[in-house]
Amino acid sequence: MGKIKVEQEGPVGAPAELTYRLIADDEHHQHILPEGFSDFEVVEGGVGAGTVHRFKVTAGGRVREYLMRVDEPDPGRVITETDQSSSLVTSFTVTPAGDSCTVRIETQWDGAGGIGGFFERTFAPRVMRRMYAEELAKLDAYAREQAAAAS
Repeated sequence: MGKIKVEQEGPVGAPAELTYRLIADDEHHQHILPEGFSDFEVVEGGVGAGTVHRFKVTAGGRVREYLMRVDEPDPGRVITETDQSSSLVTSFTVTPAGDSCTVRIETQWDGAGGIGGFFERTFAPRVMRRMYAEELAKLDAYAREQAAAAS
């Protein structure tokens, strides 16, 4: 057993304020989810802290459903999603860089023990980094589109 941590970071060609708003607003966030995500549903709220949403993730031939509660420990910079059925927490950190920004997606959870834990520690981070790279690329494209539309 032990903590497993996966992170991926990438540039976004839009201002940090806009990018953060897109991540925090479930109406927009749905547009940046990678292919393995499905059945996204807002349960409560929809924008920022206090929002609760559910979705499914298909990875490695397995499907897992998550019920996530959103918090904003550092509003405008860090937003977190905490699974209500496990130790899994995902954070999105937006760092300004002039007219653009950098976004880091980081997920941590308590890994399983034994042979299952070995495979989890070995394969889950690889799969998740690929998914997060896709999510960051989609966020970059979507945020640029939204920034252009607002001009």
